[in-house]
Amino acid sequence: MAKLPRPQAPARFRAMFPDLADWLESPWSGPPWFLAGQGFRLEEAIRDNRYVIRAELPGLDPENDIEVTVEGRILTIRAERHQRDNGVYRSEFRYGSLARAVRLPASIDAADVTAQYDNGVLEVSVPAREVRRTGTRIPIEDAAAMPGAAARPGRVKNRHGPDAAA
Repeated sequence: MAKLPRPQAPARFRAMFPDLADWLESPWSGPPWFLAGQGFRLEEAIRDNRYVIRAELPGLDPENDIEVTVEGRILTIRAERHQRDNGVYRSEFRYGSLARAVRLPASIDAADVTAQYDNGVLEVSVPAREVRRTGTRIPIEDAAAMPGAAARPGRVKNRHGPDAAA
């Protein structure tokens, strides 16, 4: 079965409201980050057998302002942005605590998580391992191919086949 492409917002709407358009076009994951208060953008991908999460966190000190934790299958990125200049007349910068949590796929080995911060982007990488199915496949028999299938009660014979009366 063919997979239908996801609808995309018109270019004019996307230009005026890029965050809203991204949220509308993404799979549902809760309220949009721009309505949930303080937040930051994430990007998730599988690259070279690794599950990679990238976070936009410009202007932060990775040693003092960013924390990455893994608990079970939940990876949490916490950051704190401090106001450094008190003489600002007007500011649109966001300050305070920021946090995002990502549910890791079942195929993740959380014991080997690495994180790297470069040019305002935090990249967290976790090796992905192949998942082996534990279930057993049950064969399905074709009832029409079994002997005596036509004689079973409740079966309707093909009225349009070669044996049908004209």
